[in-house]
Amino acid sequence: MDPSGVDRRPVDAAATSRANRGWWDGAADGYQAEHGEFLRDRGFVWCPEGLDEADARLLGDVAGLDVLEIGCGAGQCGRWLADRGARVAAFDLSFRQLQHSRRIDLGTGSSLPVVQADAESLPFAGGSFDLACSAFGALPFTADARAVLTEARRVLRPGGRLVFSVSHPVRWAFPDDPGPRGLTADRSYFDRSPYVEIDDDGRPSYVEHHRTLGDWVGHIVAAGLVLRGLTEPEWPGGHEREWGGWSPLRGRHLPGTAIFTCVRP
Repeated sequence: MDPSGVDRRPVDAAATSRANRGWWDGAADGYQAEHGEFLRDRGFVWCPEGLDEADARLLGDVAGLDVLEIGCGAGQCGRWLADRGARVAAFDLSFRQLQHSRRIDLGTGSSLPVVQADAESLPFAGGSFDLACSAFGALPFTADARAVLTEARRVLRPGGRLVFSVSHPVRWAFPDDPGPRGLTADRSYFDRSPYVEIDDDGRPSYVEHHRTLGDWVGHIVAAGLVLRGLTEPEWPGGHEREWGGWSPLRGRHLPGTAIFTCVRP
């Protein structure tokens, strides 16, 4: 183990879920304070590059659709969808994130239905939704991405769509640093060992899993979905906001986000 408390090692589904639930419960207040204005209480921002669904229209017309938001955080995207006529249900692993959703409800007069759940085992009946979406929710933080995608397929109706964004897999080969250091690869893109932060007792306290682009395509196909599109947002001119390892400097050279558009046959 690295003396800084960071390791690269396999972590199973139960340990991953336990670690990330605790981490997000502890980090939710700071996360919303730092990023809430950028995300907006009723906004749909796909990624740190600032790609807005109002402009990208990756979901199309959502009016009248039953929509599930996977890993909703404080529900900003779900509220944006509801404002456009969708019937939205949302869930997150973190109870503290859902408390922030309730805070926004009370502050805006909205009412987004949310539930605490694990994305690998969804508490929804099969064929309940026309559309499922996720903006960096759940998928990077689960041990079994195929299980999440299979669950998404199960709750979608035939012809239903799943659109989700994750960190672009190429970022895995580079340090998570917004400065010049983040432009030099320091590990293999093909090293799938999860990034693990360790607590004082030696247990995982945060886990993020890596899949190559080929892995994502394979998981999508294996889950019974059809891949219809892959969007790699470019860093827009004039956007100077850093978000962790995302920055204008890195964004001019490396893709930071991958957005997959899938359909249930």
